[in-house]
Amino acid sequence: MKSTTAESFWNEFSHEFIPTLNHLQAVPFDRLDYKPHEKSMSLGALAVHLASILGWWKECLVHDELNFAEGDFTPKTFSNSEALIAYAHDLKDKAKDILESVEESEFDKIWTMRSGDTIYYQLPKRVICRTWCLNHLYHHRAQLGVYLRMLDIPVPSTFGPTADEN
Repeated sequence: MKSTTAESFWNEFSHEFIPTLNHLQAVPFDRLDYKPHEKSMSLGALAVHLASILGWWKECLVHDELNFAEGDFTPKTFSNSEALIAYAHDLKDKAKDILESVEESEFDKIWTMRSGDTIYYQLPKRVICRTWCLNHLYHHRAQLGVYLRMLDIPVPSTFGPTADEN
């Protein structure tokens, strides 16, 4: 790695990939429409969102902004677990390539999230990587764990045994 910040992020990301993958593998593809509440996203949408976050390193490090007024933000769909897991592995590999090539100075550059002329925020890329590529991943992985619990599907371990493993 060219950057100590990138190396630190990669070490954390690659460690956290394993429980994330385990959660994604537990998704029952016969229940993708399940919602614990009418305001909640569906299980299928949540699983795709969680997997997609694994690839946000490109948006946060290679680019200097994310403009929702440009580009296609249509979520992907998957018909089976194997395709979802392959997508997750592909995004992990791409994240590694990005983190291996990024210079330390890139993390100090300002990154902008906007929709056209409306700026939501501007922060250093190191903050964006922490918030969007890691913390956001953990948030939605925990949310997926709640969905699995509500569906009475064994919740995979994240930091130690779950109630299903005791």
